[in-house]
Amino acid sequence: MDDFTLETLGLAEAPRDHPLRYPGAWPADSALLDGDRLEPLPRDRWWHEDRAPVLAVGSNASPGQLRHKMAEFGITSPIPMVKTRVTGVDVGVSAHVSRMGYVSASPFHAPDAVRELFVIWLDAEQLAVIDASEGVPLPNGNYGRAWLPSPEVRVELPGGVTLPGVHSYVNRHGVLHDGTGVARTHPGQRELLTELLVGSARLRALFGVTPEEFVARARADRQLCAAGTQLFADEKRVTESGLERYVTVQQTGSPGTGSSLFPPLT
Repeated sequence: MDDFTLETLGLAEAPRDHPLRYPGAWPADSALLDGDRLEPLPRDRWWHEDRAPVLAVGSNASPGQLRHKMAEFGITSPIPMVKTRVTGVDVGVSAHVSRMGYVSASPFHAPDAVRELFVIWLDAEQLAVIDASEGVPLPNGNYGRAWLPSPEVRVELPGGVTLPGVHSYVNRHGVLHDGTGVARTHPGQRELLTELLVGSARLRALFGVTPEEFVARARADRQLCAAGTQLFADEKRVTESGLERYVTVQQTGSPGTGSSLFPPLT
């Protein structure tokens, strides 16, 4: 038996195929995603000068989802995934309904928050694919890519080395708050959808009364997802993430051809 296949490790499922399991299963530790395999990552592979460090707060830390995104564009190069200790951001709820059928995660500014999150190290082609999947190149896309600098956001690699900064995808719609104006954290998809549906009759009218109904109605229905996104704003559930100031206009290449913007790590 090959102990390093995604199937064997229980990491093969992609949240796009199982929305209620979003953000999907994450690795237990730092690893190298290489096609259908996830192998232990040696200590000397935690930092990559020739790759862009991207902070994964949702399904980008799911090997199954990453594999699916890359396979769509025929990209087979490995992706180092490094488990890090992050101070200064927390994992919030995006203020939009995804056509994948879920309400995804998005980072928000939280100076005192400390989380264990993965940094995925992407080459130019891989970065272009993830940018495209997040809508970065589109003027009305859901996310913008931000460069979060240290020390405002501290990303500590295993062994104590701190990155000078990290890329992150910031939701252009904002994030959902907890009812007091403070950004709320993402509790997992089923719990989140249950809470959102209980709290809004208008949302139930659009998406049904259960998480299963929400997913079934939302998947691939662009107009319904847009209506749900607008409803979040109309019901004043939305606040800023506090990271908007770090988002810059991105010049990206087409997936599979590489990116024309490759920010330095220093």
